[in-house]
Amino acid sequence: MTCIVGSIDGESVYMGADSAGVGGYYIQRQANSKVFINGDFIMGFTSSFRMGQILQYSFSPPAMKENQDLFAYMATDFIDGVRDCLKSGGYASINNNEETGGTFLVGYKGRLFTIFDDFQVSEQLENYAAVGCGQDIALGSMYSTKGQPIEDRIRIALEAAEEYSAGVRGPFNILKLGG
Repeated sequence: MTCIVGSIDGESVYMGADSAGVGGYYIQRQANSKVFINGDFIMGFTSSFRMGQILQYSFSPPAMKENQDLFAYMATDFIDGVRDCLKSGGYASINNNEETGGTFLVGYKGRLFTIFDDFQVSEQLENYAAVGCGQDIALGSMYSTKGQPIEDRIRIALEAAEEYSAGVRGPFNILKLGG
């Protein structure tokens, strides 16, 4: 239960998150942020605080090869590194021969990617993305606020998700990487 919103402007990647920790009918605001910068990457996670902690404190993204296509890097080397890190951190699981992790956004080199729990990498045509239980509300807000400054759009999207989703709560953390 979360809302992570990211957006790009061609140079920079912006990402914002709520602070809710939800279990069943219990909700508590967490002090640790769901968005963080790890070297040249900005990430925002849903699924599990444990997964986020592993990505923030244990994951060392592999170097991109010279002349390597960025999407190919994300779908292969980056994901292989994430999978190995989540396994060694005790988070990844295998059910019916299918390995799963969690869902998170990644910004790198001015681009924004969504990583799904099956390790699929997605890059949207829009300059924004959202994940978590508040994603539909946040995406609608991002669409309707086109033309406004990106940080304002992300804050408004998170506020809308808080207003209409039981699993989203402030305070909100918004970070910027690049530019």
